Amino acid sequence: MWDRFYFRVIGLFVLLNGILFLLKDWLLDNGFHHNVLLGGNIALAALSAFTYNLSRKGVEAESNSVFMLRVYGAMLTRMFLCLAGITIYAVVNRANTSKYTIFSLMFFYAVYAIMENVSLQKVTRQGNKSKA
Repeated sequence: MWDRFYFRVIGLFVLLNGILFLLKDWLLDNGFHHNVLLGGNIALAALSAFTYNLSRKGVEAESNSVFMLRVYGAMLTRMFLCLAGITIYAVVNRANTSKYTIFSLMFFYAVYAIMENVSLQKVTRQGNKSKA
């Protein structure tokens, strides 16, 4: 079940990691926590692949209730795990918490979520064309 989405996630992950490594010195000089950004990127890529799989099964389901359960479950899973990750980061680094790091992680979250939603829309359109 390897469709193009997984290649997009891997490509986005490599692109973001490349940018993070190229800008490492600048990021560290401006108060970002580089290791947290790398770890967050890994976590968001894996989480995005997991929630896409859940949502994709929901889109392909025959029942509307299964569709709603899978899609909303994937969305809530992604949101709560990201919230938990940022909370853990803020508690562990209480004195040195970087707002820039948190906002960067939120940007990564948005990019992965948008890519996932666009891919799911394509799957839905293809499914609707085949049913017609």
